[in-house]
Amino acid sequence: MTIEEVHTLLQERRSVYPDQYLPKMIPDQLIKNILENANWAPTHKLTQPWRFKVLKGEMQKKFGVFMAEKYRSINQLESFSVAKYEKLKMNPQKAGAIIAICMQRDQRNRVPEWEEVASVAMAVQNMWITASAYGIGAYWSTPDLLEYFGEFEALAEGEKCIGLFYMGYANVPNKRPPRTPIEDKVKWL
Repeated sequence: MTIEEVHTLLQERRSVYPDQYLPKMIPDQLIKNILENANWAPTHKLTQPWRFKVLKGEMQKKFGVFMAEKYRSINQLESFSVAKYEKLKMNPQKAGAIIAICMQRDQRNRVPEWEEVASVAMAVQNMWITASAYGIGAYWSTPDLLEYFGEFEALAEGEKCIGLFYMGYANVPNKRPPRTPIEDKVKWL
């Protein structure tokens, strides 16, 4: 891969949402490759705080039902939205696969929590770039209902779910997302 190809890959990576996905499953080997690259993210003190739960097929449907029913159970009649309920139920089924993004806190607290969150985010960036290289669209979702993920799938002590990584094949044009110039964000000292 040339440096120009690296630039292109990084600059064309973007969010691709469940409504844009084609009804096509992602092969397990590609998911394993994506997760293997996540495992090479930087990590202070080698805490390697990233943990992942892969949802495919029937588990995606069960997860959608869980999310929708949890939403129904915690919202009063006046704040309940049928549209949101249906979206929570159906979006997981639209994906080629979903990866729950979890963080396992270092039990010895050798590093601040924000550093472990940053490590997990870097692992997700590795996943996102790898998925993009495979022609797979992705989206990091952070619904309020994540705090209840442990009711769907048991989490270890000190582990919490911090996102859902939706992935799917999609026919969307490859164009760079808008960015303001880097010069507006840098001060040379």
